[in-house]
Amino acid sequence: MSTAPRLAAAKRDWGHDETGCTVLHIDMDAFYASLEVARNPQLKGKPVIIGTGPRSVVSAASYEARRYGINSAMPSARARQLCPNGIFLPVDMRYYRMMSHRIMHEVFLTITDRFEQVSVDEGYMDVSSALLQWGRPSAIGAWIREQVSQRFHVTCSVGIAANKLVAKMASTNAKPDGMLLIPVTRSAEFVQMMPLRGIPGIGPSLEKRLNAWGVTSVAELASMDEKALTRATGSAVAARGLWAASHGLDLRQVTPVREEKSIGSERTLLKDTRNMRVVCDLLRSACDEVAGTLRRKGLVARTLTVKLRFADLSYQTRSFTMECPTDTAGVLYPECVRQLKIMLGMPIAAEPSQPLPKLIRLAGMSTSSLSEAKNTAVQPSLDDMLEESSNAHGSTAQTRRHDAEAALDAVRRKFGNSAVKFGA
Repeated sequence: MSTAPRLAAAKRDWGHDETGCTVLHIDMDAFYASLEVARNPQLKGKPVIIGTGPRSVVSAASYEARRYGINSAMPSARARQLCPNGIFLPVDMRYYRMMSHRIMHEVFLTITDRFEQVSVDEGYMDVSSALLQWGRPSAIGAWIREQVSQRFHVTCSVGIAANKLVAKMASTNAKPDGMLLIPVTRSAEFVQMMPLRGIPGIGPSLEKRLNAWGVTSVAELASMDEKALTRATGSAVAARGLWAASHGLDLRQVTPVREEKSIGSERTLLKDTRNMRVVCDLLRSACDEVAGTLRRKGLVARTLTVKLRFADLSYQTRSFTMECPTDTAGVLYPECVRQLKIMLGMPIAAEPSQPLPKLIRLAGMSTSSLSEAKNTAVQPSLDDMLEESSNAHGSTAQTRRHDAEAALDAVRRKFGNSAVKFGA
């Protein structure tokens, strides 16, 4: 669910010269909510909000719900105040991912393999090679919208431009269920009519910093030189990127295979707690989920990060890089507990019955420094080598952990995710 600003004045005919406009950005409209309506047509025309529970946040909202001022990341409790008659549904990520996979493969990838998926509901497409068959990028965009609507009963918006930046801004302003073509010669004009937040990547903090320098629009940003932007942002790299963006320039290529950078899981508690057992249970579940994802994708991780959110909504994270990469919860979980105690200034030997010094609202963990398991050499420790030589089966504890948790994966695939849990 996009919260990027849109201008009614931008959703107009910018011309029909498609020369050089070989990048499409396709963005599904209110994807989660639209999918729920698609599988339950009785919800059509009603305010549908995805996100239930007193401590949850809104993951998506239908356009009927957005008229009440509801947007993503808003606390669900606030959404209920704004829209008491709204239909609140739980997040069903398995269903959303499955439908996303079908749409990407059954529609988008039939055009070209030059497709870069950036999230479950959006992606970029380089149609250079497809133009021999299709003739015009707009013909491709129109066909995509038609097929998604007919086959899956949801809608998408398409931006067509010469680069990824302008294409994404075009699809944002084409919403909902629209298509916007920005000719190469009008890219700068289109971008410069936007507010600062219209450029992807400019968030509240950077906007505030630029405002302090008297910059309140992209047009004003474009009038600054790189030296002034460097002073305003404190970064030559950021200044260079902002200058280029404000002139509608973007050298990034559509990259079909995106390297996975991190895999994580986190949960918000229904009630803030100082109970270490409760927080550790959250971390254990997160480790189990993340380890299962690593194994399913054939990856191992070397770095883990523990994340806590406190009752005052402040965050704290702590990362640790392990000697050997892993894909097992049996390795991740004990280290997460150790990092939790270090973060909170507690003795490592503290018992689970000892109360935490701060109220915890959310806990989770993520893994990074990922690599393919089959191509990652793992240096065995001296203990591993001694154990392997003395073990009748010639296996180490690490190997046995992996095999045991892989067996849990097989049980879950057959009987469901809740059939068996990792035990600490």
